[in-house]
Amino acid sequence: MSDTLHNDPYAGTSETIDGQVFNVTGGDWDTIQPDSLAGDRVVINMGPQHPSTHGVLRLILELDGEQVHDARAGIGYLHTGIEKNMEFRTWTQGVTFCTRMDYVAPFSTEAAYVGAVERLLGIEDDIPERAKIIRVLLLELNRISSHLIAIATGGMEIGALTVMTCGFRDREEILKVFEAITGLRMNHAFFRPGGVPLDIPEGGIQQLRDTVALMKKRLPEYAALCNENPIFKARLQGIGYLNLAGAMALGITGPILRSTGMDWDLRKKQPYWDYETYDFDVITRDEPDAYGRFRIRQDEMWESLKIVEQCIDRLEKTAGQPVMIDDKKIAWPAQLTVGADGQGNSPEHIKHIMGESMEALIHHFKIVTEGFRVPAGQAYFAVESPKGEIACHAVSDGGTRPYRVHFREPSFVNLQGVSVMSEGSMLSDVIVAVASIDPVMGGVDR
Repeated sequence: MSDTLHNDPYAGTSETIDGQVFNVTGGDWDTIQPDSLAGDRVVINMGPQHPSTHGVLRLILELDGEQVHDARAGIGYLHTGIEKNMEFRTWTQGVTFCTRMDYVAPFSTEAAYVGAVERLLGIEDDIPERAKIIRVLLLELNRISSHLIAIATGGMEIGALTVMTCGFRDREEILKVFEAITGLRMNHAFFRPGGVPLDIPEGGIQQLRDTVALMKKRLPEYAALCNENPIFKARLQGIGYLNLAGAMALGITGPILRSTGMDWDLRKKQPYWDYETYDFDVITRDEPDAYGRFRIRQDEMWESLKIVEQCIDRLEKTAGQPVMIDDKKIAWPAQLTVGADGQGNSPEHIKHIMGESMEALIHHFKIVTEGFRVPAGQAYFAVESPKGEIACHAVSDGGTRPYRVHFREPSFVNLQGVSVMSEGSMLSDVIVAVASIDPVMGGVDR
């Protein structure tokens, strides 16, 4: 073997057969600290994987056999510069960017951003009631669809393929509702400063009721498949353990925090958009592990269904009321009506803008191209997303574009728990721990 290496014409001058050899891919050498490795420990990369799994997440693991001695998350592989790009677009156009951050729960990022803009404008109390009902409706439906993805992908990663197929099957029904209301299955850009651009379409109430009835029929299947399944519980119980002190120290929120027994939910603690008027419970458990987080997400879907039913009743009572603020200097697009194809402007809308009022045409052109001005200042607005607290810090210099926009993104914060949850566990348990965090890398890297 020695002669082969020395006589190899393709061997580089830096190769050696003396001493201990470390073969490391990626990362800085001084962070690997090979001198500290004892025995047969090796440093390996887990990922980055394909974007359609848990995102392009890279885990640097130091292993002693199959036991994890150290774990670190490597991020940045999906960086899109969303926050910086928003500085070069109008306040309304910014929604189109931020909705692409957490692409599994896009309405939560839209809500945080729009809430911050409305706080800067001083119009929080002027948002029409019906617009707030539609926002809550979409947020709670999105909470269900996000939890379904968490359960489906988490099940897939431990071999529970039936859970995966059921999760995506049921999520599809909610995406159909999103498409009917907003025109898109994801990346909706539907929450706008001042309200929402469109009302519930004709037949939308019945579609919502049918979807709720279907979810009530199908959600019990997850409990039947998983809750007392001995193999499923053996893979999740005691895995990814993180107690209350650890979660508080790392700033972790959402189902991870509530699995420690703490009932922190912004919908109750810091209510927005009339959440204090809805009847629902905050789900907690005293099982701060992967199994406890699974059960919390499962139960939270039922609570969201309760809120959705209340929203449907309120929508029926407020039929015909406006969904956008009555301020034409902010409302964009103003009095939009959609064509029969569900995409372009209707002929009546075009006729009004182009043929009846020159002032309307000029105003429409200016507010779409230039946007509205937002008073100088800064605002912070937080909402309870399916993954935890998501917030937007928006800064205005008095212009038509944000001076700075920065998000407090729950997947980014919660990923700090990877090390604590993984160290001391087996290699196969790292996958379960990450799945219980449910990170979306579009929000982490943004």
